[in-house]
Amino acid sequence: MTWSIPRTTTGAERLLLESTLDRNRAELINTVRGLSEAEARRRLVASATTPIGLLKHAAVAERIWFQHVLAGVPKSECDGGTTPRDPSFRVADDETLPEVIAEFERASERSRAIAAGFDLDDTTTHPDLGEVNLRFIYLLLAEDFARHAGHGDILREQIKHPVPPTTAAR
Repeated sequence: MTWSIPRTTTGAERLLLESTLDRNRAELINTVRGLSEAEARRRLVASATTPIGLLKHAAVAERIWFQHVLAGVPKSECDGGTTPRDPSFRVADDETLPEVIAEFERASERSRAIAAGFDLDDTTTHPDLGEVNLRFIYLLLAEDFARHAGHGDILREQIKHPVPPTTAAR
């Protein structure tokens, strides 16, 4: 299981929101560190979720929410995939784990740069949800990435420390 001690525990609201999102980004990456390519691609649940797929999905979420929704960049002009839901978990056979980590880190860095130009209360329109502000986007992605880091922790535990069949049946 991955977990880091929060470094920022006081300060202005924006600092706390950004720190929390960054911590959850880092925790999500930590769930795949040290996994082999084969381990990162192991599918242990009924859905398309894999450790590497969680990072791919998170990069898509970064692009949708910061580039497309907040900055108004057309999806076709974003710097990577923007198809949500199950397709966002798919990783091409020729993509390596370091490449997918770097993709997520680039998407996160671009998100930080975009967000720097907005106030927490600045609003934009999401096609399904209507008006959203930057504060909402920070909270939504912090929650989403924390949940996926938890998924990654469980997958990692299943990969690195599988339960023996006799124990699993009890």
